[in-house]
Amino acid sequence: MPTALSTDLYELTMAAGHFGADTNRSATFELSVRGLPPGRGYLLAAGIEPALTYLEELRFTAPEIDYLRQIPQLRRVPSSFFDDYLPGFRFTGDVWGMAEGEPVFANEPLLRVTAPLVEAQVVETALLSTVLFQTSVASRASRMVRAAAGRPVFELGARRAHGAEAGALAGRAAFVGGCSGTSDLEAGLAFGVPLAGTMAHSWVMSHDSETESFVRFIEMYGEQTVLLIDTYDTGRAVDRQSPRRALALS
Repeated sequence: MPTALSTDLYELTMAAGHFGADTNRSATFELSVRGLPPGRGYLLAAGIEPALTYLEELRFTAPEIDYLRQIPQLRRVPSSFFDDYLPGFRFTGDVWGMAEGEPVFANEPLLRVTAPLVEAQVVETALLSTVLFQTSVASRASRMVRAAAGRPVFELGARRAHGAEAGALAGRAAFVGGCSGTSDLEAGLAFGVPLAGTMAHSWVMSHDSETESFVRFIEMYGEQTVLLIDTYDTGRAVDRQSPRRALALS
């Protein structure tokens, strides 16, 4: 979950500037996509609910405020900004957002935030990163699911994600986009996404033969088994050491 410091420095310089100049009036910001990627007819909204949770829980901690005091660009900010305003900071604005999984088109707002300028600036970066990342994943997942024409599609990309949190959020977004499940356990726990998984090449290689590795896995997991058949020779695994043959051997 983003923190109060999950933002760009210039958001704080602008926020503090509005505070110091007494220009903290209400304003409306819209989060939208100016144009669709080539060949895309739509995007799929995702990350809306995590964004709302971030706004509800947003607080500045004492260590975060102490850190901000030391930033050279903020040293001329009135001390009351750090002493009085930030310790009691809460997001008090109004938010309109699309539903998770709703199609989005060019220039159509995914989120609309109406809030005092200080608050709106503080939250801008985190809202952008939360919504746009998950919308990107959900949109790609939606295209894959449509191409699969009714066959289940699973998300197993945590190991290639840009960090563990991104892996869980991608699992959530892929589920919003129509995937049947994810391999990421954190996404299962935190967001209730159904889990799916196979086996690794290391499992196959740790046995004396490919068939033996299949048999051992089937003995343990029965109908829940999903076998990985491309460790050595995919065609041979299918033709000569197929799951059906492994089941017969077991």
